[in-house]
Amino acid sequence: MTASSGNALLNGGAEVFTLGEVLGVVSADRLRHDGTARLDLEGPELTMAVGLARLGHSVGWLGRVSSDELGARALTALRGEGVDVSAARIDETASTGLVVRQRRIGRSMHAVYYRAGSAGSRLSTGDVPAEAVQSARILHVTGITLALSGFSWSAVHHAVKLARDAGVTISVDVDHRPYLWESLDEARQGLTELAASADILFANQDELSLVESVIGSVPELVVTRGSKGASATVDGLRYDTQAAPVTSVDATEVGGAFVAGYLSALLDGLHPADRLKRGISVAAFAVASPSSWQGLPTRGELPP
Repeated sequence: MTASSGNALLNGGAEVFTLGEVLGVVSADRLRHDGTARLDLEGPELTMAVGLARLGHSVGWLGRVSSDELGARALTALRGEGVDVSAARIDETASTGLVVRQRRIGRSMHAVYYRAGSAGSRLSTGDVPAEAVQSARILHVTGITLALSGFSWSAVHHAVKLARDAGVTISVDVDHRPYLWESLDEARQGLTELAASADILFANQDELSLVESVIGSVPELVVTRGSKGASATVDGLRYDTQAAPVTSVDATEVGGAFVAGYLSALLDGLHPADRLKRGISVAAFAVASPSSWQGLPTRGELPP
């Protein structure tokens, strides 16, 4: 079943198209005792899509969600933010994935995932709308979606091929999650293959070794370094920016927010240094919020 959208952006072509899984999130200090657990949604593609939409860009999102309440919540949230979900699929035979996070010491979080066989992991090649991918300016994919299942692996590579053949810019976030891979070698092989297709490659400092063999061939490499800021190497020239001073509430899944800011500035034709600054600014809003996407800024809230 296909989800409907009031925006129908895909018919006219969204600036950015992305595909991935949305998870329900239950967070608490200690679940067995906490009577005020928080319910939210997460997924780097969801965060990026909302971030871009709030900055005034047209975005299309593809994923499989269950017909359960969490699936309905995900589609409602995305629609409410102006993201086109007309390509999304509703799977009535699987549940929406869930992550339970508990705060232990300071800001340290312990997470348990319940996503085996989830609706999101069933995303397949046949779900990918060729016209929507080919008419976008940017296709954005992540290593998380790649690793969910053999079905989603094929869907990501199919979307990348469609984009490449149509001359669409391909944006890839390495997003290495060790628990999704059987081994480090498997992760390195899969992520390197995906990274090799990128026109723009996002990675954090720790992920560089996984895709080291293709780094030199990527036209635009963007590296985040936490409190040390970020850098972009574009056509052989490197640009750096410092991290924004912000009181961190929750830095979990902040990568999607940074990507949203960076790609927004790219779509606006800004210099690489300014792309980094916008990425850092948008990420700072996310870090200052208990949610990876609810606190994201509008264009009017960005610093000049």
